[in-house]
Amino acid sequence: MGKLTPVILLTISNIFMTFAWYGHLRHKQSALWLVVLVSWGIAFFEYCFQVPANRIGSYYYSAAQLKTIQEIITLAVFSIFSVLYLKEQFRWNYLVGFLFIILAAFFIFKKW
Repeated sequence: MGKLTPVILLTISNIFMTFAWYGHLRHKQSALWLVVLVSWGIAFFEYCFQVPANRIGSYYYSAAQLKTIQEIITLAVFSIFSVLYLKEQFRWNYLVGFLFIILAAFFIFKKW
């Protein structure tokens, strides 16, 4: 296993978590209790990838670096999800905000 393994696992976990947290927004007529139970079921699979990603990743990255990787993946996955699944428009100011977060990642990963 290498440095890329945690990134792949974090990406898979984020896909599950995005559906758990936001997938129900296309089904607003569903009962909230049902949505919570379904989301918990989906989140179980998220944890099956997230926990190993962080364990394996801890051999290569600091906790702050792992969290930064996870946040950038979350934004990328969510951006794609919101456009393709939720049919929302991606706006220019979202891109600017995301670029600032990527700039923050530069400072976290830079060896000073």
